[in-house]
Amino acid sequence: MNSMRYKGYAARIEFDAHDRIFVGHLAGIRDIVGFHGTSVEELETSFHEAVDDYLAACTVLGQQPQKSATGKVLLRVPPEVHAAAIMAAQSEGKSLNQWATHVLEAAVQYG
Repeated sequence: MNSMRYKGYAARIEFDAHDRIFVGHLAGIRDIVGFHGTSVEELETSFHEAVDDYLAACTVLGQQPQKSATGKVLLRVPPEVHAAAIMAAQSEGKSLNQWATHVLEAAVQYG
């Protein structure tokens, strides 16, 4: 996965072959926050500075920094999928919420 994490923010990373630099943008927020670097170390430092600068700018402007997620997810699935998920959760001794969290965590780690 081409991403980095810092202070609750994630960034999507790409390589710009023309300019031969790594380019990143904060993911999951409406504000546009970008950064770049010529090495992984420089990219990571630039990412941390971008997040810190974004948070400082929000403080100066008196606005709440955007976060990418609230932790609440509403899914609409076919009834048979819902029923199968409930059975899978119960068979593992978990609530549907616990089971779904586990499945989603596994999907983003290995997906």
